[in-house]
Amino acid sequence: MQVRAFAKNTGIPARKIRPLIDMVRGKTVDEALILLRFTPSPNARVVAKTVKSAAANAENNYQVTPSDLKIISIYADEAPRLRRFYPRARGRMSPVQKNSSHITVIVADEEA
Repeated sequence: MQVRAFAKNTGIPARKIRPLIDMVRGKTVDEALILLRFTPSPNARVVAKTVKSAAANAENNYQVTPSDLKIISIYADEAPRLRRFYPRARGRMSPVQKNSSHITVIVADEEA
């Protein structure tokens, strides 16, 4: 049984989240939350919140204890970009793209 959780439009670029995701892929939920808690990155809080959400979904929908869950898949996809413009000299404008991402976490029983 696989349980999923999503964090959509996080406001954080996918390239900044991917190192955190690679760190917790394949770990149990408890190990992942401990690693993310002591990681000195403000983006770790968003990843930890998504992992907790997946564990809560499994506990609520399938009566599985979160300590029995393992992260089998976690990835960050690109979300739509916000286009902004930055004023430049002589009345011109330069485009600025603010990147965002979607985080997907899939957990399953360790026995599965």
